[in-house]
Amino acid sequence: MLITITDVLTKDELEQGRAALEAASWIDGKVTAGYQAQTVKENLQLSEGHPVAVKLGEMVLAALARSPLFMSAALPLKVFPPMFNRYTGGGHFGTHVDTAIRAMASTGQRIRTDISATLFFSTPDEYDGGELLVEDTYGVHSVKLHAGHMVLYPATSLHRVTPVTRGARLASFFWIQSMIRSDGDRTLLYDLDTAIQKLAKEVPGNSAGVQLTGVYHNLLRRWAEM
Repeated sequence: MLITITDVLTKDELEQGRAALEAASWIDGKVTAGYQAQTVKENLQLSEGHPVAVKLGEMVLAALARSPLFMSAALPLKVFPPMFNRYTGGGHFGTHVDTAIRAMASTGQRIRTDISATLFFSTPDEYDGGELLVEDTYGVHSVKLHAGHMVLYPATSLHRVTPVTRGARLASFFWIQSMIRSDGDRTLLYDLDTAIQKLAKEVPGNSAGVQLTGVYHNLLRRWAEM
């Protein structure tokens, strides 16, 4: 399931984030890439634990906590501390699959990467190229969102970032361990939750809404890993 979440960050948060990222010191993005990914990764990023990354990461996590759509789509158990990258001057990331298990630098705690997330800090007209291409059974999906918007997609997907030939692409990237391991099961729960909310708006007080809500929570009980 590939989901776009609009306006994750406010205008003020974007302005503060952009200013901090523009002034930060960047390192080679290969430092956090796995063996296979190192051969196809050409970008810059903030080191884990960098003061700017920590501060902006906390801002991103707070923004996620106030997003009902993120909670419904991801059903998060753990979120890896948000990281930040910069693509410019032909920078790109070739086709790869994200590492299945990642350890947090600050605590050593491991998370299973069920869902990958990219939160854009640059607007599409600021750079050429830089599309996130995500492959699934229905083909290749191209993602290039407005600043403040975010995309969620299965971490199991083959994906890549095309070369940035003009300007700079700034983004936050991170992973989520969901309470629901299977992307197919998450999709079913998301579709059911969306239908319940639509029914509540269109037919308030309908008894079917209560029954469907019960089905949703019973499925969540059956499938959730805590």
